[in-house]
Amino acid sequence: MKKQIITNSSRETKELAKKFSKKIKGGEVLALKGDLGSGKTTFVQGLAKGLDVKENITSPTFVILNLHKSKKGLQLAHFDLYRLNNERDLEGIGATDYLGKDKIISVIEWPERAKKLLPKNTIWITFEHIDENRRKITFKK
Repeated sequence: MKKQIITNSSRETKELAKKFSKKIKGGEVLALKGDLGSGKTTFVQGLAKGLDVKENITSPTFVILNLHKSKKGLQLAHFDLYRLNNERDLEGIGATDYLGKDKIISVIEWPERAKKLLPKNTIWITFEHIDENRRKITFKK
């Protein structure tokens, strides 16, 4: 499955993620790939809103992992692997305790740094700049 969507603003990127959240049951691993500023964290903000997470969503660049509770009985594990060197670093923080677990949605920014640890059914979402506001977002399972 491969699907491409163009969003014309941050608001549209958040709305896309909010709609996508309706398909999530728990146990999914979402790998968000793209350059700095390409819309990854914006997408996570919309996803969290759709999952009814009340906390403010920011990129966990310095802490690597933020956990957020959803009113829907799920937990959002938001990883930012930008500062990691390899898979061992991710294992060291206990990330494998979250990946693919039933009531947890794992969202990983910079997933290429831990590709070997990701389950085969990971949903890859690639973000590309078209211009200042527009993004091409590709979903691939």
